[in-house]
Parts: sequence; C-alpha cells; structure tokens
Amino acid sequence: MSDELPADLHPGLMPIAWMIGRWEGSGKATYPGTEDYDFGQQIDFAHNGGNYLHYLSQIFEVDDQGLAIRPLDMETGFWRPQDDGGLEVVMCHPAGYAEVWYGSIIGPKIELVTDAVVRTASAEEYAAGQRLYGNVAGDLLWTFDKAAHGHSLQTHMWGRLRRV
Repeated sequence: MSDELPADLHPGLMPIAWMIGRWEGSGKATYPGTEDYDFGQQIDFAHNGGNYLHYLSQIFEVDDQGLAIRPLDMETGFWRPQDDGGLEVVMCHPAGYAEVWYGSIIGPKIELVTDAVVRTASAEEYAAGQRLYGNVAGDLLWTFDKAAHGHSLQTHMWGRLRRV
C-alpha cells in the first residue's frame, strides 16, 4: 500500500490497513513426520469498501532461483477487525478444512488462535493453530504453529514477504 490510504477504505480497517496489497517472499516448513521444505509465497490483502479484508495466500514449490514450479497450498478468507482491538478471521482451504480464528491487533503485530477447526471426512487431522503476523522494517513476517496428527501445538511454518 502506498502512503496514501484508499478513499473508500472503511474506517474500521485502519488498524490493519498496512496489510493491504500484494506481498511476495519465501518461507520454511517443518513438522514431525514430514520432510522440511522451503517455499515461495504470495499473499494478497484486498478491500472493497466493507469492514473486512479479503485474504488470499498461495504457497509454491520453488526452484534454485526461487521461481515457482508448482502450487503446494492455498488459503482464502476474511479478516474482520473489531472495535475493541480484536480480530476475527475465517479461512478455508482446498485440503478440506475451514478455521475460525480470534486474536488481537497491537500496532503492527497481530496474534491469532483458532477457536474452531472443521474438516471434511477426507481431510487430514488438524486440531488447532496459532499465528503471528507483524510489520517488521516494512516486511510482513509471519509464523504458524499447529497441533495435528496427535502432536501438540508446535512450530510448522514461517515466512518473510515484501510488498510488491
């Protein structure tokens, strides 16, 4: 987002207005029972004048030069800031699950925890998550801890993205 806010930006979005736009970068993933891997990522936060942001994250396998080879994962949803500094987020994944997240906005830092995870019969087991997003020196840094496959909540993914 440029230094100028969009004219039709809902006033309720001011605490998360810094997120609006496209972010690209890379990250890493690890979890018990799986091989660690590096990935490329693109996140888009968009608004349409309503009191929410539309969120779309795409994760890719990348080659040695960091160019996307094939899609690995995707999630989409809506980020809804609350008057009390809280944040409600709903996300949906093509792997067959959806999440409701609650959290807080503290300046350039956002903390989220799952309230509910629902999944289809064919989706992998996944019980809970915790996320942290932050604006650090103009970059979007994030982490995702998860509890799945009988494991307690632990580090799963993290990334650093730059605005493009």
